[in-house]
Amino acid sequence: MRLVFAGTPEVAVPALDALIASERHEVAAVVTRPDAPAGRGRRTVASPVAERAEEAGIEVLKPARPRDEDFLARLREIAPDCCPVVAYGALLPRAALDIPPRGWVNLHFSLLPAWRGAAPVQHAIMAGDEVTGAATFLIEEGLDSGPVYGVVTEEIRPTDTSGDLLTRLAFAGAGLLAATMDGIEDGTLRAVPQPAEGVSLAPKITVEDARVDWSAPALRVDRVVRGCSPAPGAWTVFRGERLKLRQVALAPDRTGLAPGELSAGKNAVYAGTGSHAVELLWVQPQGKKPMAAADWARGVRIAAGERLGG
Repeated sequence: MRLVFAGTPEVAVPALDALIASERHEVAAVVTRPDAPAGRGRRTVASPVAERAEEAGIEVLKPARPRDEDFLARLREIAPDCCPVVAYGALLPRAALDIPPRGWVNLHFSLLPAWRGAAPVQHAIMAGDEVTGAATFLIEEGLDSGPVYGVVTEEIRPTDTSGDLLTRLAFAGAGLLAATMDGIEDGTLRAVPQPAEGVSLAPKITVEDARVDWSAPALRVDRVVRGCSPAPGAWTVFRGERLKLRQVALAPDRTGLAPGELSAGKNAVYAGTGSHAVELLWVQPQGKKPMAAADWARGVRIAAGERLGG
């Protein structure tokens, strides 16, 4: 098939690579979000998908809005058979959805209908799910509600961050998306409607969602830290300033600390929760780089009874 691939972040690049490598399909163009400021210098840069497409000599389209008539006209000229999508980052209007005869097929990082929305991997970890996966589905105008072509499953490991899990799903999902394109082309795949039961939503994680509640059980604290890593980053307050929590570990043998109460030894720092303590492993003070929690504790000289949480 003649394809136009839509995607933006690094997590979409493995799927683009898989389709470029396919001997059965031609990636005629790529659609991605416009160049945007990034990094400490806020320099305007192209998306990872745009950079990869340009390396491969593929035409790149960067509409400010997918409803823009110039973009729609160019898409009609390219005349794709199907448009695979991975984390594009903008809603597609009906005028765009109607152009490819075999539709737009999205790779979504959950086992639909669970975790429809922008942050399925983060929500799966924060909810304590043991298994997740990726699904390919035909895009409709509803939120991730279209019929499903195929799925792959992935175990969520006890120490997985959302970054760890998303990396594995990006590569597993790339193979799934390529296989879905093959099945659509040769007629061996049919999309199956999603069940009405089991729907859950995964909206974008806000800064407030990432704030640690020290009265919650240690398991919940650990899941929030892992689910919000690397972005937006779990955080708390210490001496009136924000402190990001990059990594913690469960410490079931450490009890007797009040929620948020700190206990610092020579090589370890613990914080109380609503159950047992967690050990702080890596933290990031406001305006500074991540550092080992023990080094941070030595620098701030934690007093007896001091707490996190403000």
